[in-house]
Amino acid sequence: MAVNMRDRLIVGLDVPTVKEAETVVRELDGVASFYKIGYQLAFAGGLDFARELASGGTKVFLDMKLLDIDNTVAKGVENIVKMGVSMLTLHAYPKAMRAAVEAAKGSDLCLLAVTVLTSMDAQDMIDAGYEYDPHTLVLRRAEQALAAGMGGIVCSAAEAGAVRKIVGPELAVVTPGIRPAGAERGDQKRVVTPADAMRNGSSHLVVARPIVGAVDRRAAAQAILAEMAAA
Repeated sequence: MAVNMRDRLIVGLDVPTVKEAETVVRELDGVASFYKIGYQLAFAGGLDFARELASGGTKVFLDMKLLDIDNTVAKGVENIVKMGVSMLTLHAYPKAMRAAVEAAKGSDLCLLAVTVLTSMDAQDMIDAGYEYDPHTLVLRRAEQALAAGMGGIVCSAAEAGAVRKIVGPELAVVTPGIRPAGAERGDQKRVVTPADAMRNGSSHLVVARPIVGAVDRRAAAQAILAEMAAA
């Protein structure tokens, strides 16, 4: 079970330099096998690091949250496919999703639709001009992602159960905002524990600060894997 859970735990390399990311990966060798690279690291040499990890057989979740005109999204996805990463995020806008799916056709790249950021609550949605509350918009975008042929959904684990009912058993349901019991929430507003996330229907959990910011990263990752397995 623990080996299976390793493929479901994505460690967020939310650190400022590739050197620090290399340290995290080295410390978690044999414990973690899947890493997320987002804006912070991407703009500090992280894209080359992503290629390096992928070429060595390590799974990489490239969290770029693409959104642009169709042609720009498609051309970006075509080059990301060549990097060999396992997962890529884009915002769940129907036209962008359709363009990405067409560009990734025939590859092993799993395209993930970002529904509503886990740092946003109902007031944030109003401030951004949306007429829907977070839960309603998540479900609407999950339906659109399924229709577009996406490989999975990114949503809060609090919404994972409802999303799973929409997308069925095959699509990935990737959930950030994971915090072990007693951990600080940070800037996340819709958070869930690892065990509850798995029970709610999540296929993959993205965990950054609770592991990367821990004094003993291996122990922190192992504790989360154990919590996932127990669920």
